[in-house]
Amino acid sequence: MKEAGNIKALMLAGGRGTRLKPITHTVTKQLLPVANRPILHYAIDQIRQAGISDIGIIISPETGSSVQESVGDGLKWDARITYIVQPEPLGLAHAVKMAQGFLGESPFIMHLGDTLIQTDLTPLIEEFQNHTPDALIMLQEVSDVAVLRLTGVVQVDETGKVISLEEKPQQPKSNLALIGIYFFSPAIHESISRIKPSQRGELEITNAIQDLVDRDKKVLGHRLRGWWLDAGKKDDLLEANRAVLDQFLKQDIQGQVDAKSSILGRVEIRKGAVIEDSAIRGPVSIAEDCVVKNSFIGPFTSIGKRTVVEDSSVEHSVILEDCHINSIERLADSLIGNRVNLAKREQRFKGIQLFTGDDARIEL
Repeated sequence: MKEAGNIKALMLAGGRGTRLKPITHTVTKQLLPVANRPILHYAIDQIRQAGISDIGIIISPETGSSVQESVGDGLKWDARITYIVQPEPLGLAHAVKMAQGFLGESPFIMHLGDTLIQTDLTPLIEEFQNHTPDALIMLQEVSDVAVLRLTGVVQVDETGKVISLEEKPQQPKSNLALIGIYFFSPAIHESISRIKPSQRGELEITNAIQDLVDRDKKVLGHRLRGWWLDAGKKDDLLEANRAVLDQFLKQDIQGQVDAKSSILGRVEIRKGAVIEDSAIRGPVSIAEDCVVKNSFIGPFTSIGKRTVVEDSSVEHSVILEDCHINSIERLADSLIGNRVNLAKREQRFKGIQLFTGDDARIEL
């Protein structure tokens, strides 16, 4: 792996994850699993594959310990990890401000940590190094105005030079959305020192980049080719799970599958899992020590460690760890938190769609 010079990485794993409550009451959204692996781990994979080994991770006081436990010292990625506490979620530019001691005078990539992209970052790093802009921001065309109103929107000229940026505009001036991955020179620190909090009380990174534009600094936009997934809402997380399972999952049966069960397509069954009298149709990821009995597990489903599924049908869902799903005729398009007990006692319901936090008990 070719190292990317002196470029550092700043990854965000704090924030409140308000669009994923109630599940983010107990876990930061960057640690929610996609194909039975935390989203943040995929982001670190991409950073390391691009040759960046010096990584700072922004954490919050409330959930920082869980991030540190999940990522550790970076040894598994052959990386150096520095944890930086952001006392309050006061904006992306504020996160950069908190990390200035770690970043120093190095150029850096900022990655929101809950963003998944199909594209390799290496060509973007080369573009950043070759053209030496003060900011290179990744963009994607978005046709849905409702989505544009929830993100930063950028105008560029015919050469790709950025003209203007606006955070969460009610009337978007273009269809180009910021996707949460940015490359910066040290010039961004001065811009951050010049801006004021927005109406929502945050230091917006869009305002800091706009300050670079206003000061005639070189700011370029790069249009992403391939999918981009911001796993900030339930449906987005399910779509991220679908995309990762579809693109990356390989057939890997390490658990026990009895003779009455059938496995079709790309299915991952990890060590200690037991499949009895069930049908599994991939792509599906079943984590360690799960038990699936007399059930159907359909495509684009991830089932977390030690979860038990009995007499049920599950598809296009993400189920976290230590759950018990019993006698559910059809569970689909659902996100189920840790330690949830879901059981059906009557025969009235044919299908359900759920989004639960941790430790719920639901009887239908």
